[in-house]
Amino acid sequence: MRAITVTEFGGPEVLRMSETPDPAPGDADLLVRTDAIGVNYIDTYYRTGAYAVDLPYVPGLEGSGVVESVGSAVSGVRVGDRVAWSSAPGSYAEKVVVPAAVAVPVPDGVEAPVAASVLLQGMTAHYLMNSVYYVEPGDTVLVHAGAGGVGLVLTQLAVARGARVITTVSSDEKELLSREAGAAEVLRYTDDLAQRVRALTDGEGVAAAFDGVGADTFEASLASVRIRGTLALFGAASGPVPPFDPQRLNPAGSLFLTRPTLAHYTRDRDELLWRSGEVFEAIRDGSVKIRVGARYPLDQAEQAHRDLQGRRTTGSIVLVP
Repeated sequence: MRAITVTEFGGPEVLRMSETPDPAPGDADLLVRTDAIGVNYIDTYYRTGAYAVDLPYVPGLEGSGVVESVGSAVSGVRVGDRVAWSSAPGSYAEKVVVPAAVAVPVPDGVEAPVAASVLLQGMTAHYLMNSVYYVEPGDTVLVHAGAGGVGLVLTQLAVARGARVITTVSSDEKELLSREAGAAEVLRYTDDLAQRVRALTDGEGVAAAFDGVGADTFEASLASVRIRGTLALFGAASGPVPPFDPQRLNPAGSLFLTRPTLAHYTRDRDELLWRSGEVFEAIRDGSVKIRVGARYPLDQAEQAHRDLQGRRTTGSIVLVP
């Protein structure tokens, strides 16, 4: 089969197409033929060595496809079923071994590119607004990178619940997308960002700031949150936040600061099925529309990473074998 392999850490140029043997599933696994593969920022962290992984390796964690074989210890899944996943290493390939415990059924009406790119971003949005901070009707929240994959889903889910969403974007095109998702106010990344957020909330600040950008926006996020509000730092697209003195949370308003990750919010099968099921249902009932902003052939993974890190994409992006 064809797969992208990484033999050294570095920039997008280390993503190279190669021919590799088909993977061998175990008793608790599924062998899946991929229809689409999600490309996410976490893939760049592994590629650069920021997150530990043994070399060589096949990148990618997320995708969707059709089951080709089922391990002897697996029940409830059959050959020919459509499944999706967000935590199966080696997904930049034509075939992937997916542990049955992390595979979720794809309902009818959800296309493969959507299924392949919505779980990581969609379940991230779900845990942020349901478990990190429960967004209430009437809350005002700040969502950075409002035209990105997580930002678009989070905005739509929060608006559907009755919240007011303020987002940040970097261009007029992205502002349009964010407003289409339901953002009440769309701001640029400026030096006075926190003051503008305060002005839009009558000086109070937002109930929660959801920040996947990191270094470039952290200080503004901190200054935008109301007393006893929450700052959820769930990513670092612009780089990691420098060392931080937690004492600063006191004069800032007794704030809550967390650095969450999806793995800790899908700790068992029931939680995984709950989050993925609600995300898929929101897509089916129309309350969430997933924008697949770009599709690349598998052998163009390098360009996909360049565009992702260059902030030249909107919504989610996928590789197609």
